[in-house]
Amino acid sequence: MSQKISLKAARVNANLTIKQAAEALNVTDKTIMNWESGETDMNATTFMRLCELYQFNPSDIFLPKSLT
Repeated sequence: MSQKISLKAARVNANLTIKQAAEALNVTDKTIMNWESGETDMNATTFMRLCELYQFNPSDIFLPKSLT
């Protein structure tokens, strides 16, 4: 089993700031921060868009909470 990385690490590895990621996904900076900290969940479609933006396989990313 390979080690998973966090959403924040995936974003940083993609060389994106919170602001850049938020703009690309048409959400607020706070939304990105909430996803990264596990304060709020995202739906599966949004998670797939995020993985595409960050160029990561969904199975390589650790989520603090389950998707809703």
